Amino acid sequence: MAETILQARILPEPILRFIHTDKVRIRESKGVVHVIPVEEPSKPTSHCPFLGLYTDGKLTVEGFLAQRREDMELEL
Repeated sequence: MAETILQARILPEPILRFIHTDKVRIRESKGVVHVIPVEEPSKPTSHCPFLGLYTDGKLTVEGFLAQRREDMELEL
């Protein structure tokens, strides 16, 4: 089985009408060629809802850890 990813725009027009993505996966298996549209995510997906919470760059890792240490001292 051979496989490659190509830009969809290089496909002939009759095939391109069926494809609505920028890239396609071309897979050959036992003499049969499959053209599979490849969906690219528009943004990275994450399982962590807090990822990107402080993406403005104002809070660094060191700053966060310093705040945590201060919070822990106040709890004692």
